[in-house]
Amino acid sequence: MAILANKDTKVMVQGITGGQGSFHTRLMMDYGTNVVGGCVPGRGGEWFDEKVPVFDTVRATVEATEANANMIIVPANFAADAIIESIDAGIELIICLTEHIPVRDMMRAYTHLKRSNSRLIGPNCPGLLVPGQMKIGFIPEMIATPGNVGVVSKSGTLTYEVGFALTNHGMGQSTIVGIGGDPVIGTNFVDVLELFENDPETEKVVLLGEIGGNAEIVAAEYIKNHMTKPVAAFIAGQSAPPGKRMGHAGAIVEGGEGTAAEKVAALEAAGVRVAQNPEQIPDLLA
Repeated sequence: MAILANKDTKVMVQGITGGQGSFHTRLMMDYGTNVVGGCVPGRGGEWFDEKVPVFDTVRATVEATEANANMIIVPANFAADAIIESIDAGIELIICLTEHIPVRDMMRAYTHLKRSNSRLIGPNCPGLLVPGQMKIGFIPEMIATPGNVGVVSKSGTLTYEVGFALTNHGMGQSTIVGIGGDPVIGTNFVDVLELFENDPETEKVVLLGEIGGNAEIVAAEYIKNHMTKPVAAFIAGQSAPPGKRMGHAGAIVEGGEGTAAEKVAALEAAGVRVAQNPEQIPDLLA
């Protein structure tokens, strides 16, 4: 059973007529995602690929199509307002792919989110993939196959690499979730771990983290106290020079906290098998 979404989820795309929006929407539809509508101000009344109606607002899209998930792929300056508009329209699942959103803007959107019943994945994330059913975002479907391993990751590239390694070892995935690596995100490791723990068809879990912040340490505490399913992990940035930011905006070590060694130690103390490189993950789960 998938977490967060499935083949019946009604997906809209905010930014569907843009270059990236149209490209990834077509790939999603080809994979089986039920894309029911799009939203672009000033383009209401048009059709995307002669199949998907386009509306001026998120609320109009929801009222006409009953969309319950929204993929946001708009420029960074407009992304926080797009998230807030989605929340106000009652969208249950919001996935924001946009990167470089100012932290101040995301704090405003996050405050609005916490007063709602919506769930936000991202921003600056690759989205989610339910192998064999659907995807929202740009996780490449060829890396995945249906199975019982849940994957949650900060890094898009690591997600693809580990998904491919699992698939090559005959280990399919239940759901792959990229939560994003920005300092302010809507859904964290613990949120997804709890969903996997309660999913009867997820039997094993992979956590892919990186240096910076304390999200992996908080996750280790949750795993230690609440997880009954085996977890394997990899922490990127183990060879990063001190004080060096690597990749994501949140991947920076400050004051000696958020180091790879600190996170590996916390995870291992929680009973997690931690890989030295991503290719070891399938062997650790076997």
